Amino acid sequence: MPRRRITFRQLETFAAVARLKSFSRAAEALHLTQPAVSIQIRQVADVIGLPVFEQHGREIALTPAGEELLAAARGLD
Repeated sequence: MPRRRITFRQLETFAAVARLKSFSRAAEALHLTQPAVSIQIRQVADVIGLPVFEQHGREIALTPAGEELLAAARGLD
């Protein structure tokens, strides 16, 4: 079975959600629908095998795995 990888678009979407702390605002900024953003974030989590965001009421926050992924993504700039 081929190994799945995170695409640049998924990484860009993840970084936008992390920066804006909102799936809806990230969707608007990236000209995507909110469900499309949610799907991409779920795919990222599936590839790494860990959740990258956690929900606290209406707020979202990065998990430790999300923090690591964001640091790695920033290293690609």
